[in-house]
Amino acid sequence: MGEDATEVRAQARDTPRPGATSASSSTTIGIGDVSNHPDAPIEILEEADSSPPTPRFIQDERSWKRWKWVPYPVRRFSKAAARWARGPPNPRNWKIDPLLPQAQHLPILLLAKVLPQRKHRIWLAMFWLAMWVVTFALVMREGLLVSEVDGWGTPVKIGCGAKYWSTDNGCGLDGNDCRPFTGSGFAFKCPASCSSYMVLNPHAVGDQEVIYKPIIVGGPPANSNGSDAVYRGDSYICGSAIHAGLVSDTNGGCGVVRLVGTQRNFNSSTRNGLSSFAFDSYFPLSFTFERVDCDARDMKWSLLAISVVFSTMISLFTTSPSLFFFSIFTGVYWTVGLATDVPTYTSVPALISKEIGNFLPALLAGWVMYDKMGVRRALRGLTAQVEKTVLWLGACWVGALTNHTFDFIPIQRLTPHDLAQQPGARAALAIIIIVVIAIVASQIWFFRQEGRLLRYLGLYILVGAVLVIFILLPSLSLRIHHYILALLLLPGTSMQTRPSLLYQGLLIGFFLNGIARWGWAPVLETAFALQGDAQLGSPLPSLAAPVIELGRNLSTIVFSWAAPPAPEYDGLSVLVNDVERYRTYFADGPEASPGTFTWTRKGGALEKEFFRFAWMQGSDSMDYTKAGTWGAAGEWIEMAPGPSRVKRGLVVDEDVMAFMRR
Repeated sequence: MGEDATEVRAQARDTPRPGATSASSSTTIGIGDVSNHPDAPIEILEEADSSPPTPRFIQDERSWKRWKWVPYPVRRFSKAAARWARGPPNPRNWKIDPLLPQAQHLPILLLAKVLPQRKHRIWLAMFWLAMWVVTFALVMREGLLVSEVDGWGTPVKIGCGAKYWSTDNGCGLDGNDCRPFTGSGFAFKCPASCSSYMVLNPHAVGDQEVIYKPIIVGGPPANSNGSDAVYRGDSYICGSAIHAGLVSDTNGGCGVVRLVGTQRNFNSSTRNGLSSFAFDSYFPLSFTFERVDCDARDMKWSLLAISVVFSTMISLFTTSPSLFFFSIFTGVYWTVGLATDVPTYTSVPALISKEIGNFLPALLAGWVMYDKMGVRRALRGLTAQVEKTVLWLGACWVGALTNHTFDFIPIQRLTPHDLAQQPGARAALAIIIIVVIAIVASQIWFFRQEGRLLRYLGLYILVGAVLVIFILLPSLSLRIHHYILALLLLPGTSMQTRPSLLYQGLLIGFFLNGIARWGWAPVLETAFALQGDAQLGSPLPSLAAPVIELGRNLSTIVFSWAAPPAPEYDGLSVLVNDVERYRTYFADGPEASPGTFTWTRKGGALEKEFFRFAWMQGSDSMDYTKAGTWGAAGEWIEMAPGPSRVKRGLVVDEDVMAFMRR
């Protein structure tokens, strides 16, 4: 029985019943029913599970044990978003299929037919690049040549912001540091496009404040031929020369400026696309222009045309991504730095030295952009020569010429201060943000199709976190420059689609313009660096009502002020007609008391005079008040509340200024 029972048990384990699915069945075949046998094993019969399936949300709960605090809808959405971001099961590698391939491949086939050997094509590329450099240098040299002016010598190259008068109290008491006021002059040469040079913070002209416009005060009447043009001394020389019709805004030019001393009642007129401001009082330094024979021309547009032609031929006949990118990168950089958006410089050797200093690190950044940030990926295997030239190269030139192509956008600097005070800046920024969001959304779709979206989302999350940290740093402000914008957005163009070619070329152009024109400006800047010549936010002097005495031969106005608000303000400066006429320093010690300032006017004088007041710290003036007006009839018009900071505009280099004062 034991053996039989053992055999039966083995058969019961090993022999399945009809319809059974596992070896654990309790029925055997051939021996009969042994389920009730006393020696049969007691087996747990596995009945079919008739319970309902586990709900999906409970299954999700098991996989989110550590994240139970996250609401279920959020978890569900996150998982769906992650599945979507992974992209399709069969990712697509985007490649541009050329439109009209026979026409676009023609330059490549023609070059291969004429020069079938690769080494010959390499020599041709080197020759073409050398011709680009030589032609550019010869034309640039032609632009540097200028005819000598009889009696005045060779014209001196000045910038668009050059002027005689260093405003605020930069010229010292009574303007003595900016003398002579008359009997002097010099021959000058202006670059092209000076009409767009403007002040970015308020500039005082009497009781007016000028901003986002060129400083041109005075000039000929509207119906004059310009020969009697007289301008206030703080006017831009080149802008005034354009206004007077002496210099072309398109091609620049040369002329002779002559100081004529104190002038009164400066006209306001609109001439040659520029409007000047009136000033109905007097100013100690004024200038006019001499009509002389002078031949000079800014070769900016000729140099640009040369570079466009040479770069276009390289783009059409080159299939090598590295040759195309680095030759265009170098050519565009030097065209911007030497021709289209030249930084302030004192001499051509100094300019070249400055540009070389910026170019070497820019070339390293260019290699990173090419090899690590997607430029190679976008250009590799691309044979749509015409589309590459129009989209990538054309957009690159548009970005490199941003000082001309995007000049219509009313945003000069991307800072809260400028956005708040420049008309139309906020609306323009909103439009730009909407366009960028639309572009980003389209690029996200392309990246998802290639299955690379998650990797790039991680990259930009990291970049965003770094930017947030920068924003939160105390005493520092984040500044998004041209080159920063390009470096941030460039990885999002690392695919070979037509929109990506367009965006990538535009960003490379932005980068080159920013570095060639402004250099490697810091990403984080202090509030003082961003302040520039804007208002300091300092306290303003509190003045009592002036005492006016009118007489037949002499009239006086006496001002008095309250004590300064803090010990560090140890003096007071007074501007009369935008010229510092009075400066006093208080005695040291707690017994210090403010004084008075008396201004006299000869009897019978019928012209306004404008007064501004500011505390001083040493030789530095703080914010000036807005102008109070002593009218021609002797009445006093109180100044409006708030500061009026006079712009310290760019002045001519010290060597040039010394030449002008000879």
